[in-house]
Formats: sequence, structure tokens, C-alpha cells
Amino acid sequence: MKIFISHASKDGPIATKLADQLSAAGHSVWLPEKELFPGDNWAKKLGQALEDADIVVVLITPHTSESEAVTREVQYALTAEHIRGRLISVFLGPETTESSQLPWILRKLNPLRIHDTKADWQKVIDKVDTLAG
Repeated sequence: MKIFISHASKDGPIATKLADQLSAAGHSVWLPEKELFPGDNWAKKLGQALEDADIVVVLITPHTSESEAVTREVQYALTAEHIRGRLISVFLGPETTESSQLPWILRKLNPLRIHDTKADWQKVIDKVDTLAG
């Protein structure tokens, strides 16, 4: 299973941490910071990565609302037949900001709430494993 991690650019370090945890658990992860290079056709590579993805994990933080790219990636994941039922929303941030920062459609998908602990990362891995199974 190929996993695409959607996140705001300001959340690159935490997305990298998530990618490292998923990779260590044996999953194939596509993360823009590791796959896009100067001179690449970024739109084409992002589009191909989404088409190749089996699971999309969207990292929701207070920065997510600032990212048009995350909005486009989530819209694609919600409508792509090959990803149907395999969009995982992961919320990282103060509980008081969840309702205002989390798009309504992602609230409907029962987001995983994490606080950057080993046990929390394991919740994400377990959810991916369940969908991959």
C-alpha cells in the first residue's frame, strides 16, 4: 500500500516524523519534502503520487486552513474511487482549535487526535494497517 501524506508546508517537520514512523512500520510513504526537487514539475509529480496512492493521510493542524494544496488533495481523495474509504484525518493541535480548524467533512471521518507521543503515532500506524489489511 502506498501512503500519501497531505499537510501544510509549515507542518513539514511533523509530517516527516509521521512519514518516518510509517516507513519504520514497513509502509511505502510519499512525502513532498522527500520526493519533489527543484526543476521538477511539482503539479505533475503530486498528481501522479495521488493517483498512485492507496491511502491518504491528511495532517490537520492550525496551519492547515492556510494551505490550498491540502484542500485540493483532500478534495481529490474524497472523490477518487481508488481511495474510497481510505482517507485518514489526523488532528494535531490544541483541542480548542479543532472545531474551527478542522474542515467539516474531515470531522465526519472521525479524525485521530494525536499529541506527538509514541502511543499516538502507533494509533495512526494501526489505522493504516487496518485499512491496508
